[in-house]
Amino acid sequence: MSKSITKDTAHSENPKTDPKDVSNQIKDPDQWTTGGEPMTGAQASYLKTLSEEAKEPDAFDDSIDKAEASKRIDSLRHKAGHA
Repeated sequence: MSKSITKDTAHSENPKTDPKDVSNQIKDPDQWTTGGEPMTGAQASYLKTLSEEAKEPDAFDDSIDKAEASKRIDSLRHKAGHA
């Protein structure tokens, strides 16, 4: 039996997490301070896999930055059925 962690559960299991702290909220990739850096190896690998699963090989481009990779990954996750 697997344990599902919800946001409420995650906060209660980590006493160092302050629910009023908004600094760790999910931000738009265009607002990331490191968004212009080259995508990570993990992003490249996942983007390559998703582009193949979604049958959109042109979605993979190893020269894109972290922010663009994140946006493409989000889009392809839905197309590949990984909602």
